[in-house]
Amino acid sequence: MRKIVVMVLLALLAASPAMAAEVNLSVAASLKEVVNDLCDRFAKRHPDVRFLKNYGGSGQLARQIESGAPGDIFISANVEWMEYLKGKKLVDAGSIGIFTHNTLVFAGTSGKASSLRDLVKLERIAIGSPKSVPAGEYAMEALTRAGVAKQVEKKLVMTKDVRECLMYADRGEVDGGFVYRTDALQAKKARILFTVPANLHDRIVYPLALTVTGARNPEAAAFLSFLKGAEAKKVLEKYGFSGQ
Repeated sequence: MRKIVVMVLLALLAASPAMAAEVNLSVAASLKEVVNDLCDRFAKRHPDVRFLKNYGGSGQLARQIESGAPGDIFISANVEWMEYLKGKKLVDAGSIGIFTHNTLVFAGTSGKASSLRDLVKLERIAIGSPKSVPAGEYAMEALTRAGVAKQVEKKLVMTKDVRECLMYADRGEVDGGFVYRTDALQAKKARILFTVPANLHDRIVYPLALTVTGARNPEAAAFLSFLKGAEAKKVLEKYGFSGQ
Protein backbone atom coordinates (compact mmCIF):
# COMPACT_ATOMS: atom_id res chain seq x y z
CA MET A 1 0.00 0.00 0.00
CA ARG A 2 2.80 2.40 0.96
CA LYS A 3 4.54 1.64 -2.34
CA ILE A 4 1.36 2.51 -4.26
CA VAL A 5 1.00 5.85 -2.44
CA VAL A 6 4.60 6.77 -3.26
CA MET A 7 4.07 5.89 -6.93
CA VAL A 8 0.90 8.00 -7.08
CA LEU A 9 2.70 10.99 -5.54
CA LEU A 10 5.56 10.65 -8.01
CA ALA A 11 3.10 10.49 -10.89
CA LEU A 12 1.32 13.64 -9.67
CA LEU A 13 4.61 15.50 -9.37
CA ALA A 14 5.61 14.45 -12.86
CA ALA A 15 2.28 15.66 -14.24
CA SER A 16 2.43 19.02 -12.45
CA PRO A 17 3.69 21.95 -14.53
CA ALA A 18 7.10 23.30 -13.56
CA MET A 19 7.08 26.41 -11.43
CA ALA A 20 7.51 29.57 -13.48
CA ALA A 21 10.90 31.23 -13.30
CA GLU A 22 10.65 34.78 -11.97
CA VAL A 23 12.38 37.87 -13.31
CA ASN A 24 12.13 40.98 -11.13
CA LEU A 25 12.27 44.25 -13.06
CA SER A 26 12.97 47.70 -11.60
CA VAL A 27 12.23 50.13 -14.42
CA ALA A 28 11.92 53.91 -14.84
CA ALA A 29 8.22 54.88 -14.93
CA SER A 30 8.45 56.41 -18.41
CA LEU A 31 9.19 52.97 -19.87
CA LYS A 32 6.04 51.28 -18.53
CA GLU A 33 4.16 50.70 -21.81
CA VAL A 34 7.17 49.64 -23.87
CA VAL A 35 8.51 47.26 -21.21
CA ASN A 36 5.05 45.75 -20.70
CA ASP A 37 4.92 45.12 -24.45
CA LEU A 38 8.40 43.58 -24.51
CA CYS A 39 7.61 41.35 -21.52
CA ASP A 40 4.50 40.05 -23.30
CA ARG A 41 6.48 39.29 -26.45
CA PHE A 42 9.18 37.45 -24.52
CA ALA A 43 6.66 35.52 -22.39
CA LYS A 44 4.87 34.19 -25.49
CA ARG A 45 8.10 32.44 -26.48
CA HIS A 46 9.04 31.54 -22.90
CA PRO A 47 5.76 30.75 -21.08
CA ASP A 48 7.71 29.43 -18.10
CA VAL A 49 8.96 32.95 -17.28
CA ARG A 50 6.96 35.28 -15.03
CA PHE A 51 7.79 38.98 -14.78
CA LEU A 52 7.39 40.97 -11.57
CA LYS A 53 7.50 44.67 -12.50
CA ASN A 54 8.28 47.66 -10.33
CA TYR A 55 7.94 51.05 -12.05
CA GLY A 56 8.93 54.33 -10.44
CA GLY A 57 11.45 57.14 -10.20
CA SER A 58 14.97 55.91 -10.96
CA GLY A 59 16.37 57.17 -7.66
CA GLN A 60 13.59 55.54 -5.69
CA LEU A 61 14.18 52.23 -7.47
CA ALA A 62 17.94 52.40 -6.93
CA ARG A 63 17.44 53.02 -3.21
CA GLN A 64 15.05 50.07 -3.02
CA ILE A 65 17.64 47.78 -4.63
CA GLU A 66 20.24 49.12 -2.22
CA SER A 67 17.91 48.28 0.66
CA GLY A 68 17.58 44.69 -0.53
CA ALA A 69 14.39 44.79 -2.59
CA PRO A 70 14.15 41.98 -5.18
CA GLY A 71 15.57 43.06 -8.53
CA ASP A 72 17.17 41.22 -11.43
CA ILE A 73 17.24 44.00 -14.04
CA PHE A 74 17.47 47.74 -13.44
CA ILE A 75 16.66 50.30 -16.15
CA SER A 76 17.28 53.91 -15.17
CA ALA A 77 16.28 57.13 -16.88
CA ASN A 78 19.77 58.56 -16.38
CA VAL A 79 23.35 57.40 -15.98
CA GLU A 80 23.69 58.81 -12.46
CA TRP A 81 21.57 56.18 -10.68
CA MET A 82 23.16 53.33 -12.62
CA GLU A 83 26.58 54.63 -11.60
CA TYR A 84 25.31 54.87 -8.03
CA LEU A 85 24.46 51.16 -7.92
CA LYS A 86 27.66 50.29 -9.76
CA GLY A 87 29.61 52.12 -7.07
CA LYS A 88 27.77 50.09 -4.44
CA LYS A 89 28.67 46.90 -6.38
CA LEU A 90 24.97 46.07 -6.74
CA VAL A 91 24.88 45.77 -10.55
CA ASP A 92 26.91 43.54 -12.82
CA ALA A 93 29.26 46.07 -14.44
CA GLY A 94 29.85 43.87 -17.48
CA SER A 95 26.15 43.82 -18.35
CA ILE A 96 25.62 47.61 -18.40
CA GLY A 97 24.43 48.96 -21.75
CA ILE A 98 22.30 51.71 -23.28
CA PHE A 99 18.65 50.78 -23.78
CA THR A 100 17.32 53.93 -25.48
CA HIS A 101 17.09 57.75 -25.46
CA ASN A 102 14.30 60.30 -25.06
CA THR A 103 13.36 63.99 -25.39
CA LEU A 104 12.20 66.38 -22.65
CA VAL A 105 9.05 68.39 -23.33
CA PHE A 106 6.64 70.66 -21.49
CA ALA A 107 3.04 69.46 -21.75
CA GLY A 108 -0.31 70.81 -20.58
CA THR A 109 -3.91 71.51 -21.48
CA SER A 110 -3.47 75.28 -21.87
CA GLY A 111 -1.50 77.19 -24.45
CA LYS A 112 0.01 79.65 -21.99
CA ALA A 113 3.64 78.70 -22.63
CA SER A 114 5.66 78.15 -25.76
CA SER A 115 9.17 78.41 -24.27
CA LEU A 116 11.01 78.15 -20.97
CA ARG A 117 10.89 81.92 -20.53
CA ASP A 118 7.07 81.84 -20.71
CA LEU A 119 6.99 79.71 -17.55
CA VAL A 120 7.38 82.80 -15.36
CA LYS A 121 3.80 83.72 -16.32
CA LEU A 122 2.37 80.43 -15.06
CA GLU A 123 1.06 79.65 -11.57
CA ARG A 124 1.66 75.91 -11.11
CA ILE A 125 4.30 73.80 -12.86
CA ALA A 126 4.62 70.05 -12.28
CA ILE A 127 8.11 68.59 -12.13
CA GLY A 128 9.50 65.28 -10.92
CA SER A 129 11.50 65.67 -7.72
CA PRO A 130 15.05 66.32 -8.99
CA LYS A 131 16.51 64.31 -6.10
CA SER A 132 15.08 61.04 -7.38
CA VAL A 133 13.38 61.66 -10.75
CA PRO A 134 15.74 62.13 -13.73
CA ALA A 135 13.10 64.04 -15.76
CA GLY A 136 12.97 66.56 -12.93
CA GLU A 137 16.75 66.75 -12.80
CA TYR A 138 16.95 67.39 -16.55
CA ALA A 139 14.22 70.04 -16.20
CA MET A 140 15.99 71.86 -13.36
CA GLU A 141 19.20 71.83 -15.36
CA ALA A 142 17.36 73.44 -18.30
CA LEU A 143 15.62 76.02 -16.10
CA THR A 144 18.94 76.98 -14.55
CA ARG A 145 20.75 77.31 -17.86
CA ALA A 146 17.83 79.32 -19.27
CA GLY A 147 18.13 81.70 -16.32
CA VAL A 148 14.57 81.27 -15.00
CA ALA A 149 15.04 78.76 -12.16
CA LYS A 150 14.79 81.39 -9.39
CA GLN A 151 11.73 82.99 -10.94
CA VAL A 152 9.74 79.76 -11.05
CA GLU A 153 10.97 77.92 -7.95
CA LYS A 154 7.87 78.79 -5.89
CA LYS A 155 5.58 77.66 -8.71
CA LEU A 156 6.97 74.12 -8.84
CA VAL A 157 4.80 71.17 -7.78
CA MET A 158 7.06 68.20 -6.99
CA THR A 159 5.95 64.70 -8.04
CA LYS A 160 7.23 61.23 -7.16
CA ASP A 161 7.84 60.23 -10.80
CA VAL A 162 7.31 61.47 -14.34
CA ARG A 163 3.95 59.69 -14.71
CA GLU A 164 2.50 61.52 -11.72
CA CYS A 165 3.75 64.73 -13.33
CA LEU A 166 1.89 63.82 -16.53
CA MET A 167 -1.24 62.98 -14.55
CA TYR A 168 -1.34 66.47 -12.98
CA ALA A 169 -0.81 68.09 -16.38
CA ASP A 170 -3.40 65.88 -18.06
CA ARG A 171 -6.04 66.68 -15.42
CA GLY A 172 -5.37 70.40 -15.68
CA GLU A 173 -4.36 70.55 -12.01
CA VAL A 174 -1.24 72.46 -13.09
CA ASP A 175 -0.56 74.77 -16.01
CA GLY A 176 1.84 72.21 -17.41
CA GLY A 177 4.55 69.75 -16.51
CA PHE A 178 7.98 68.55 -17.59
CA VAL A 179 7.69 65.05 -19.04
CA TYR A 180 9.34 62.98 -21.72
CA ARG A 181 7.99 63.11 -25.24
CA THR A 182 6.96 59.46 -24.97
CA ASP A 183 4.94 60.24 -21.82
CA ALA A 184 3.15 63.11 -23.54
CA LEU A 185 2.09 60.72 -26.30
CA GLN A 186 0.18 58.74 -23.63
CA ALA A 187 -1.80 61.80 -22.44
CA LYS A 188 -5.56 62.00 -22.93
CA LYS A 189 -5.94 65.79 -22.84
CA ALA A 190 -2.52 67.37 -22.42
CA ARG A 191 -0.45 68.18 -25.48
CA ILE A 192 3.15 69.11 -26.03
CA LEU A 193 3.44 72.88 -25.64
CA PHE A 194 7.14 73.01 -26.46
CA THR A 195 10.25 70.86 -26.61
CA VAL A 196 12.99 71.76 -24.13
CA PRO A 197 16.17 72.61 -26.10
CA ALA A 198 18.50 69.62 -25.88
CA ASN A 199 21.55 71.84 -25.40
CA LEU A 200 20.18 73.01 -22.03
CA HIS A 201 20.46 69.61 -20.32
CA ASP A 202 22.45 66.40 -20.45
CA ARG A 203 21.42 63.87 -23.06
CA ILE A 204 18.53 61.70 -21.86
CA VAL A 205 19.91 58.19 -21.70
CA TYR A 206 18.36 54.98 -20.33
CA PRO A 207 21.08 52.57 -19.17
CA LEU A 208 20.16 48.99 -18.26
CA ALA A 209 21.96 46.23 -16.39
CA LEU A 210 21.63 43.00 -14.47
CA THR A 211 21.87 43.35 -10.72
CA VAL A 212 24.36 41.09 -8.96
CA THR A 213 21.50 38.71 -8.13
CA GLY A 214 20.12 38.99 -11.67
CA ALA A 215 23.49 37.90 -13.05
CA ARG A 216 22.82 34.52 -11.40
CA ASN A 217 19.36 34.25 -12.97
CA PRO A 218 19.60 32.73 -16.49
CA GLU A 219 16.11 33.94 -17.44
CA ALA A 220 17.02 37.50 -16.47
CA ALA A 221 20.18 37.28 -18.57
CA ALA A 222 18.16 35.99 -21.52
CA PHE A 223 15.64 38.83 -21.19
CA LEU A 224 18.44 41.41 -20.98
CA SER A 225 19.83 40.07 -24.27
CA PHE A 226 16.35 40.37 -25.78
CA LEU A 227 16.11 44.00 -24.60
CA LYS A 228 19.35 44.75 -26.41
CA GLY A 229 18.20 43.13 -29.66
CA ALA A 230 16.71 44.31 -32.94
CA GLU A 231 13.10 43.46 -32.09
CA ALA A 232 13.25 45.55 -28.91
CA LYS A 233 14.63 48.46 -30.91
CA LYS A 234 11.62 48.36 -33.24
CA VAL A 235 9.22 48.27 -30.29
CA LEU A 236 10.99 51.24 -28.71
CA GLU A 237 10.59 53.20 -31.92
CA LYS A 238 6.89 52.29 -32.02
CA TYR A 239 6.43 54.00 -28.65
CA GLY A 240 8.36 57.10 -29.70
CA PHE A 241 11.80 56.34 -28.25
CA SER A 242 14.85 57.10 -30.33
CA GLY A 243 16.40 53.63 -30.33
CA GLN A 244 19.72 52.34 -29.08
